[in-house]
Amino acid sequence: MKVYVKNKLFSLGGSSFVVDENKNPVLNVKGKIFSITRKKYICDLEGNVLYKVRNKWFNWFIHKAFIYDKDNNKIATVKDKWFNIKQEYFVLGYKDEIKIGGKFFSLTCQILKNGEVIGTIRREINFIRDSFELDAKDEDMEFLVALVIALDNIKDKKYK
Repeated sequence: MKVYVKNKLFSLGGSSFVVDENKNPVLNVKGKIFSITRKKYICDLEGNVLYKVRNKWFNWFIHKAFIYDKDNNKIATVKDKWFNIKQEYFVLGYKDEIKIGGKFFSLTCQILKNGEVIGTIRREINFIRDSFELDAKDEDMEFLVALVIALDNIKDKKYK
């Protein structure tokens, strides 16, 4: 299944929307207006929170973002490495071993779960707003959208 994560053009908190290939809404991403940690909530279409994503408040050299479930339990930490030449990202604390390989900040990267490719993220070049195409299996789509939001949060923290 392919979904598209697009940051809203005018959003003070960094909200986004997620649509399928037919441009039907799938999920909403609500950002907090005044949030040092870039807190965002991934919600279903009824407004129920599925995941919360936030950055680590203070980063020295290794940047991190945290993913929480609907009950506010931390289920994953997304982090890069000290010298991240390959631009790899690792997901720690999740039930499976997940690694994001390739260059997230260029155009394409792959999501590997226990060494098997389960998804591909393509960054769409757009100078007005960030947008991503996520092609993945349906079973963990909401979590993978949260993962894309976490990676985008890390990118924003590093470069803005």
